[in-house]
Formats: sequence, C-alpha cells, structure tokens
Amino acid sequence: MASFAHGFPFDPAHGHTLDELLRVPAPTAPEDFEAFWKGRYSEARAVTAAPEIGPAEGERDGVRLHEVSFTSVGGVRLGGWLALPVEGPAEHGFVIGHGYGGRHGPGAEVPLPLPRSAAILPCVRGMGSRGLWPGIPSRAARHVLHGIGSRDTYVIGDCVADLWCAASALQELLPELRGPGALGYVGESFGGGLGALALPWDERFGAAQLTVPTFGNHPLRLTLRCSGSGESVRAHHRDHPGVTEVLRYFDAATAAARLELPTFVAAALFDPAVPPPGQFAVHNALPGPRELLVLGAGHFAYEGSAAELAELRTRRRRFFGEWLGR
Repeated sequence: MASFAHGFPFDPAHGHTLDELLRVPAPTAPEDFEAFWKGRYSEARAVTAAPEIGPAEGERDGVRLHEVSFTSVGGVRLGGWLALPVEGPAEHGFVIGHGYGGRHGPGAEVPLPLPRSAAILPCVRGMGSRGLWPGIPSRAARHVLHGIGSRDTYVIGDCVADLWCAASALQELLPELRGPGALGYVGESFGGGLGALALPWDERFGAAQLTVPTFGNHPLRLTLRCSGSGESVRAHHRDHPGVTEVLRYFDAATAAARLELPTFVAAALFDPAVPPPGQFAVHNALPGPRELLVLGAGHFAYEGSAAELAELRTRRRRFFGEWLGR
C-alpha cells in the first residue's frame, strides 16, 4: 500500500495493497456490449475524415509539428497536432490520447514512443484548445456528465469515435501506415480509458500503452471518493441511480476484457484523481499479451516520479519496438 503525505480528505490508495489491486475484476458486460461498440465503430469508419494540415509550428525531437484538423462523427470538425519525421518516411504511426485537462500543445508526448514515427495528437470534442464545440462543456467535471442520460447520447462514446476518426485521418495523410496492426496507441488517464474502450474493435492498431487509465470498474468507482471527474459522476449517481445502466457500456475494464492486442499498462498505487482499483481492473482484465509497470502515484507530485517516468519511457519504447507492426 502506498502512502504519501497529502492534504486530501480521503485516502487516495483506498486501503488497497498491491496484491489486492491485482485481484480487482472487471464488471459483467451487458448482453449487447459488443454489438453496441461494433455499431459505433462502423459508424465512425464510415466518416470521411478529410484531414487538413496547417503550416509547421516547430521542430523538436526528430519531428516537425503541424496543426491538423479532421471530421468526426456527427460532422464535428476537430483539431490537434500532427508530428511528422523531419527526415525520411514514417515507419510507425501513433494515435496519442490526452488527459481530462484537454490538450493545448504536444507537450511531453513528444518525443514519440519510437524513432522514425508519425503521430496524430487529437483534441476530442469539447476538450483542449482545438476540440471546443458549441454545446459541449470544456471543463472535465461537466464534460463527463454531458449526455449521460443515454448510452446513445453520452459524450464519452463520441470521444471514443473521435479517436477512431483521428486514426482514419492519420492513415489518409500517410497511406504507408495503412493496414491491420499498423498503428500504436498511447493514452494517459482520460486518454487511457478512452483507449481501452476504442481498441478492442479496431484492427488498425497493433499495440497500446495505457497510463493510469480511468473509467475502470464503474460499480466500484461509484463507491470511491476522488478529486477527478469520477466525483462528478458519483454526485450525479446519488440523484440518478439509473445512470449505472448507461455506465455499464462505458466501463474501460469491461472493454479491456475484449482487448487482445499487446497492451502495456502503467497503474498507480496512490492516485487522488483516478482510484487505483479502477486502473488495475483495466490491466487485470486484459486477455492478450500484457505488461504492467506499478507506479508509486498518479496525478500527484512525489519524490521518485522523475525516475519512474524515465523507466516508463524506456519500457514503452522497448514494448512498441517489440510488438508494433508484427
């Protein structure tokens, strides 16, 4: 059990030891869980992404960064960043999700997981400087509740579709990255949870890395206090208990149980924003080749975090080097 001095009015480790965390299960799926997500995926693949690249905005770590825009489901036009190798063609491609603070630039996501790579770093609808959309809240606490009354209107489903359409945009721009298993996915926190929901249905991806993924084991998350978006869902649930039926379709651990591609998870023992049991539930559910890095904490500054981040980057590079493009 991890313990840090903190000022939170609850225990961000929730009293769990590592052995206990490694036994947290995934909830049972609704009978039509797979049919629901396969239908959403088919809808997204039917969208013409029509990507457009803007002028270069800088170069670093072997890539040139451009503004990029593309179309997602519902005709929503989204933006983000495109990273292209400064020299030579792209040998690998990545879709990189963002956290629930949105994305306002490439940040620490560059350098990319592998050299000689290209990547699209999209802002999903409502989030970040290039994903704002009328009627969709931009603050995480409100965004996570948008459309939650129905599985067909919940914004999380549309955000998953935004990742699929971002992958379509990347492959349209770089045809050499087309084909089954050609792409890698990287996502942290919100982006980790969206990745777990998106990847089981998309044959274009060959490997994934998820850091402190959210949305794992909603029934358990509803019992665990936190400082992240899950607290808004907990408050909403107290007045609308029927929302549990909607959340069953958006459980990252339930989806992970169908995620057979090689997946590397970094999960934290202590995390005020994303309860650790939900993170480990995502890892524990994975049926395919999997790898785990146990972090001391997530969403929290602590001594030793720089060394853990360096280890994460080293292992991620080795992981994708081993699995991507097989």
